[in-house]
Amino acid sequence: MRASVSVILIWVCFATAAPALADADAIFTRANADYAAKKYKSAIEQYESLVKSGQWNPTLFYNLGNAYFRVDDLGRAILNYERALALDPQQPEARANLQLVRDRARALELTPNWIEQHLDFLTREQFTWLAAVAFWIAAAIVTGLYFAKRRPVVWIFALVLAAVVAVGAAGAVYLLETGSAGRDLAIVTGKNIQARVATAESAGTVLVLPPGSEIKILSRRGNWDYAALPNDFEGWIPAQSAERVRL
Repeated sequence: MRASVSVILIWVCFATAAPALADADAIFTRANADYAAKKYKSAIEQYESLVKSGQWNPTLFYNLGNAYFRVDDLGRAILNYERALALDPQQPEARANLQLVRDRARALELTPNWIEQHLDFLTREQFTWLAAVAFWIAAAIVTGLYFAKRRPVVWIFALVLAAVVAVGAAGAVYLLETGSAGRDLAIVTGKNIQARVATAESAGTVLVLPPGSEIKILSRRGNWDYAALPNDFEGWIPAQSAERVRL
């Protein structure tokens, strides 16, 4: 009986998901056709509808970035290239276009600390996998040593090495998650946004942020975000003037 219920539930989920995926493919195809026909605003509306429905993939964000670039919305173009690269860091077209639009917008970038600069040989996901694999290797060795009559030095060494790799990789994940390119990374989408010393339009200006500039959101107070800014500044900006890269 339980098996029959499970099969029915799986069938219902599939039957529900299949039309949704078909609709998403149709919307994506129409958006691409509108882009090719230079109907960029229509293409943007359709791409954004897919984003809101959670149909995320690197190609969607890349195409959306291109469409925003065509309507000269450089901040949102950079935001979506960043989102494409967050899903696929090896996408060369998105990286090339990102640099081109950054140069055009004169966008400011956060400076990664020296640890982040030396961790760029692997992505956050790859470090996560490395930590998990090393952890389970260490666990297997511990189990084997517990039941073994003899404990060879080579296995003890392997255990220490696996534990060090697991802890180091986990630490790298934490640093990448909380660093300048982590979960709090946001892109300024407004034009020439002024970061201020307090949560008021009349407060003094800390830094003028061109569209597409990177910030790291530290906290929120009402309609203002307190953020780490390029050039080692900190200040308050209107919350609606920037969007996080990670959705």
